[in-house]
Amino acid sequence: MKKNEKATDAIISRYKAGRRDDLIPLLQEIQEETGYLSEEAIRKVGKLMGLSTTKIYGLATFYDQFRFTPRGKYHLVVCNGTSCYLNGAGAIVGKIKEELGIEPGETTRDGKFSYELSSCMGGCMHGPILVVNGKYNLKLKPEHVQSIIDMLRKESEKL
Repeated sequence: MKKNEKATDAIISRYKAGRRDDLIPLLQEIQEETGYLSEEAIRKVGKLMGLSTTKIYGLATFYDQFRFTPRGKYHLVVCNGTSCYLNGAGAIVGKIKEELGIEPGETTRDGKFSYELSSCMGGCMHGPILVVNGKYNLKLKPEHVQSIIDMLRKESEKL
């Protein structure tokens, strides 16, 4: 049994069968622990809740907080709120797409990088903002993106 399956089973075991009010907190807890909602996790939750996987998937896709693919080792989040956008977030996104060859919400084939857009991070006077695994990069310029990604690539080679 894989690590994520064990974690999912442990989380599910703490919930009572059929309590549909627990569905979203259960999905959130599984995602927090495993990084995403796998097909297997959705099946197991469906069995516990007495719901079809289609209903659970439909609910989870309604909320943009849920992910269905694993994040990369390095997860980038670009603030795309109004202030950051006006200060050049679009160019940051373009540079990330150019460097990594992926769209927001995707992960590179090697599993090293993923990125997403945030509607606002609340740091309007510091934008554009790029967060890499929780570390904030403020007042970012497009020319900084390549050096950040290069540094992360070198770091991943050391591991």
